[in-house]
Amino acid sequence: MGLMSFISKQFIDVIQWTDPGTNVLAYRFPMQDQEIQNGAQLVVREAQQAVFFNEGKFGDKFGPGTYTLNTQTLPILTYLKNWDKAFESPFKSDVYFLSMREFTDMKWGTPQPITIRDKEFGALRIRAFGNYSFKIGDIETFWTKLSGAAEVYTVDQIEGQLRTAIIASISSYLAKSGIAFIDMAASQLDFSTKLQEAVAPVLKNYGLELKSFWVQSISLPEEMEKQLDKLSSMGMFGDLKKYATFQSADSISVAAANPGGVAGAGAGIGAGMAMGNMMMQSLGQGGAAAPAEDPLAMLEKLGELQKKGVLTQAEFDAKKAELLAKIK
Repeated sequence: MGLMSFISKQFIDVIQWTDPGTNVLAYRFPMQDQEIQNGAQLVVREAQQAVFFNEGKFGDKFGPGTYTLNTQTLPILTYLKNWDKAFESPFKSDVYFLSMREFTDMKWGTPQPITIRDKEFGALRIRAFGNYSFKIGDIETFWTKLSGAAEVYTVDQIEGQLRTAIIASISSYLAKSGIAFIDMAASQLDFSTKLQEAVAPVLKNYGLELKSFWVQSISLPEEMEKQLDKLSSMGMFGDLKKYATFQSADSISVAAANPGGVAGAGAGIGAGMAMGNMMMQSLGQGGAAAPAEDPLAMLEKLGELQKKGVLTQAEFDAKKAELLAKIK
């Protein structure tokens, strides 16, 4: 190896990041024990920023452009290294390039349903998913809390951490907001805006700026959807006489789909009417007076309704106390 070849490997004349990749957030320029030539060129491309470090301390920052490196263009590094204004020797410094572009189509979702307290339906477990986009907002915070001294730091390395933080933020927000499930589902655009406001501070804590946040779907577990479908069909806790009629009609459609056909619907119709009548009596919403019924039998039927979710625990407990009083 010749002397000139050896010397050429000791000094860097051009510092640039030519292959940022689609998911790279930060890249450390490879020094390989070399030194930067005084007067070397720094090339920073669009959507990039370059940062010089001295022993882990932030030095000078550069946006897009081409720069000649000397004591005039590196005032912070000059101060940190105690150079005089005439300093012209090669020097060592860590140089990091950061991608300032917006990273889009990031996915978020609830791996498990989130439990919320709905003002109309009580405790509900909801699922939601969507996408978001972000960019580096504060370089120092991002470097300190995330990328650090890594040679390459990618979106893949942060995605899981961001997803967890986003879900925790959403859960906390929903627990305090009191937004009804119906309102969430009815206007996903407004709901997305509210969640973006709740999630943005979480990303800011990592030096990231949340550029967009969208809810693509919000739903309930299948068994809860079935219950709400039935409640919707009778007008969301409407007239209990309507509920009895609904149960009768529902029994006919179920019977028609079974081997017994409509011939087996009679039992379902009777059960539906009985359930509706009993609810009207037990909840004090009945019309005409009904024949007296054995309190224990009534309590047993009310227990079945409570198990099926027709009666709330509070309604069942109140009626139970009333019936037990009659037995005494």
